[in-house]
Amino acid sequence: MSGSIFGKLFSISTWGESHGAGVGVCVDGCPAGLALSEEDIQKQLDRRRPGQSRFTTQRKESDTVRILSGVFEGKTTGTPVSMMVVNEDQHSKDYSALENVFRPGHADFTFDSKYGIRDHRGGGRSSGRETIARVAAGAIAMKLLGELGIHIDAYATQIAGVSVSKDRLDPEEAKSNPLCMPDKEAALKCEAVLEELKEKGDSAGGIIECRVDGLKPGIGEPVFDKLDAVLAGAVMSIGAVKGFEIGEGFAAAGLTGSQNNDGFFACKTGEGSLTIAGKADHSGGTLGGMSDGGPLIFRAAVKPTPSISIPQETVDKDGRTKELVIHGRHDPVIVPRAVVVVESMTAIALADLILQDMGSRLDYVKNYYIGK
Repeated sequence: MSGSIFGKLFSISTWGESHGAGVGVCVDGCPAGLALSEEDIQKQLDRRRPGQSRFTTQRKESDTVRILSGVFEGKTTGTPVSMMVVNEDQHSKDYSALENVFRPGHADFTFDSKYGIRDHRGGGRSSGRETIARVAAGAIAMKLLGELGIHIDAYATQIAGVSVSKDRLDPEEAKSNPLCMPDKEAALKCEAVLEELKEKGDSAGGIIECRVDGLKPGIGEPVFDKLDAVLAGAVMSIGAVKGFEIGEGFAAAGLTGSQNNDGFFACKTGEGSLTIAGKADHSGGTLGGMSDGGPLIFRAAVKPTPSISIPQETVDKDGRTKELVIHGRHDPVIVPRAVVVVESMTAIALADLILQDMGSRLDYVKNYYIGK
């Protein structure tokens, strides 16, 4: 299987299946000297761990990470950082009836069509459990970005049709409720809707918004590797994500140029240097494929969990019609657990683009090689 590697200079290679021995990732290109411990990784993995609320799968996994290489005496060595999480609570028998049946909304049919063989236990490589590897790698990227003063914060702005109010939007609130919604009132309303869906055996989707602060202007490339294009590729590679928009996104199609353009203003900092910034943020923090120095803001649409216990019509490998009821432990909504995955892929994409930017100007290269 190709396509399990993301990034050019800061690159990740993920491996493992939902019901295999474990899942893991190898991170190549992380600069030497970054303080890193298993606790740094675990803190992020715990945010996506199953079984933490009644709205997530009750699969009991500790998701304990082990760093296998690339760290010595608490710091990265510049060599590949390899990490692994062992699978502890697989109920493979729950999937025995699905061996020859294609589940609606899953990758069963397409995987079988491509390879002629598939691991039907929990979706195998196409399982959401693969995102463990992304979050582990993202934890390293976030530590690297933190050294540069860059901060990433994501939260759910809509779940099951319930949207947060802009007037009540509080990112800190998202850290204290199980739905990761930055609006306590909306979160409580959403919980009631999800309880009804859960009772029916149905599921819901939602929207995740991500904000990046601290990016200097010029990150990203002006043609194929545009900042927004790389971010879209990173976020859309998450299995449940079906839509991506940055800034005004699709709403920009209904605006005029005078409404959508972000004017500029100049101001002097305390050190006397000149800073140029946008007056508004219709572009979402990008211009011409590069960061403009303002907040980077985008949204990702997450589909409803496809594993539902409501009867569905499907077919088996022989084309015979089947009525399927999916059993087992599944999330009625995956949006809250996907928040940290979106942050992680954002961090990985940005770390890679920033390292690429170091060679964009001769003075950058000379400053590195011969000093100022």
